[in-house]
Amino acid sequence: QMSNHYQFLEDKRIDSLTKANAIQNYRKAWNAFRKVHTAGVPKFHRKNYRWRYQTNCQYPGQKTALLTNGTVCFLDNSHVKVPKIGLLRVAGSQARLLKRICETRIGTVTLTKDSADRFFLSMQLASDESFVKVAKATHGYVGVDLNTDNFLTDSEGNIVPNPRYYRTIKGKLAKEQRILSRRQQRAKKEHRSLRDSKNYQKQRLLVAKLHAKVMNQRHNFLQQISTALIKNHDLVVAEELRSKNMLKNHALALSISDVGWRTFLGMLAYKAKLYGRQFITINPRNTTQTCCDCGFVMGTNGTDKLTLDDRKWTCPNCGIHHIRDWNAAKNILDKGIAKLA
Repeated sequence: QMSNHYQFLEDKRIDSLTKANAIQNYRKAWNAFRKVHTAGVPKFHRKNYRWRYQTNCQYPGQKTALLTNGTVCFLDNSHVKVPKIGLLRVAGSQARLLKRICETRIGTVTLTKDSADRFFLSMQLASDESFVKVAKATHGYVGVDLNTDNFLTDSEGNIVPNPRYYRTIKGKLAKEQRILSRRQQRAKKEHRSLRDSKNYQKQRLLVAKLHAKVMNQRHNFLQQISTALIKNHDLVVAEELRSKNMLKNHALALSISDVGWRTFLGMLAYKAKLYGRQFITINPRNTTQTCCDCGFVMGTNGTDKLTLDDRKWTCPNCGIHHIRDWNAAKNILDKGIAKLA
């Protein structure tokens, strides 16, 4: 019915599985909306500079499913064949996967063009053997305190500085966005389409590449830190942070958005399953205000609560001097062990 109504869908260059995936995703979106009611009413994709479509790999007449014998397959370390599109030259981590001798099935294949005009191909892979080697248990437990001053402080006293990628490029980005805005206004004043305005498109691409640079830097940083934590510890405990609520504070919204806490916690969760480790989150209530030695809570018995400016403090009950973030990380670990027990 859709193909009859929209004639361009009958084009022979369009993969039939692409339409099937679009219909399936549409139904999944409505089912999720009826169950959860938090994501909002599903909407059709609008025309945008970001393109994306999905297809599937099939194995007609094949006894075993490999990376090299499906309708979507690797021809060598640098080339992939995709239905209707044909040969694509790719660069990534596929060389490591192609060395695997075991059966590996390709499922859903997604092709994406982002706003910076970069093309990506991602695959869902399935195999009976793990894609990573699960290391032996280290018997190490660690608590992680996330903050904006330093990215994180763990219960062992290690500090990871906050790189602040967005803030370093914020001035240059603002300058380029002003130029983009002027070119947009000029094109509209002259009644020209933005898609046909070459100067606007050049500047739009420049701004998109700056945003992509910040995203790539932050993503790489979070991947390295999360992998190191999971590989070197059997148990990782962190605070359950509600970034959506914290962003309502206009004084801290930029710093919280720049640091990427929610993404980091998500990485820890899926990597813990991947490497056979444990990752749990705990309620952050009073983790900063509590002395890790005697359990005294600041703000009780006539004492004042610690503010964001108090980076070091002395417990009025036992007299132990604390570094704020290190003390919080120890409390987080203790809560996590208690929760696990």
